[in-house]
Amino acid sequence: MGVAKEAVRATASGRPDIAMSDCGPAETLPAQQTRRKVLPIVEGLTLAVALFLPLVLQDYLTVFATRVIILSLFALSFDLVWGYAGIMSFGQALFFGSAGYGVALLARDLEITAIFLVLPAAALIGLIFSLLLGGFLLLGRYPSSVIFVALGTLTGSYAADRLARGWYYLGGQNGIPSISPMTLGSAEITEGPVYYYLALGILVVVYLLCRFLVRSQFGLALAGLRENEQRIAFFGYKAQHLKAIVFAVGGAIAGLAGGLYAFHEGFVWPNMLGVVISTQVVLYVLFGGSGTLIGAVIGAIIIEGVSFYLSDNYRDVWPIILGVLLLLVILFRPLGLISFVLGERERVGSFGGKPKGRRHAAP
Repeated sequence: MGVAKEAVRATASGRPDIAMSDCGPAETLPAQQTRRKVLPIVEGLTLAVALFLPLVLQDYLTVFATRVIILSLFALSFDLVWGYAGIMSFGQALFFGSAGYGVALLARDLEITAIFLVLPAAALIGLIFSLLLGGFLLLGRYPSSVIFVALGTLTGSYAADRLARGWYYLGGQNGIPSISPMTLGSAEITEGPVYYYLALGILVVVYLLCRFLVRSQFGLALAGLRENEQRIAFFGYKAQHLKAIVFAVGGAIAGLAGGLYAFHEGFVWPNMLGVVISTQVVLYVLFGGSGTLIGAVIGAIIIEGVSFYLSDNYRDVWPIILGVLLLLVILFRPLGLISFVLGERERVGSFGGKPKGRRHAAP
């Protein structure tokens, strides 16, 4: 079992030559072991800036920053699914929007707005929808191809969009407006610094949980799955079950983001379920860097920030400028902006403790 784990570690790190040999991870070079890690520095700086941002921003910019924080949480859900499990979910908005509609209906029809009820309900709705769709797409008799899953999730997102537009109970094209504010006891949580720090706190907690997940034995299997699915299946892992689990976790996180977004904006509309926002979250992760978690957050922040600036100053041509910028980054930095400071070895990560016994590679 120990040999299998070492082989999985080698597969996850993209070193099949080590995975198929008798040598374990003890071959790591000393320079690699002592190299300063950049990822914690990037994470710490991002958090520090986020904590002090409302202190220097005007009120309307704090509202915008809150929206960006929630979209960063949404991007995190997609990076977990695609960046670590290799599942191209082109319909991630299905879980985001369905949870938004769910909490909006709770607020409108049942007058339930308590934060400890609506946010767990949003995560649960996202989890249920992702389990249903993931079970259909991933747990078939034969392994699902990337194209099949991508088109299947895209179809689900498009169908949900059309259903919402044509269903009078959901408000049709207009959606559900004037959602009551989320409450904590008798206090209302409205847009501004309070909602900003609430969204930021949830993002940090979810981020830490995701970081723990991808650095665990389960995350090791996911990393190996992304690099070489057949080899992971050879080691005895049920690849499709692993994919279904991480797909469901990503759906729950997207649902949580959708619930936060619905109460922050005060209304929901069919676009929250559709193809446009599904593509948008893909761009966040591509731009920032997939398979790093922090890259998804940085991508969402930069794209939304640049879009806000360009739309305010170059109203006629800003989509063209943004499109060219995204294209250049994807062409020349396929690993995203995070690759400027983060090496491939640290992006993949290390698993387990330091090897004992064999300090040198076999001749």
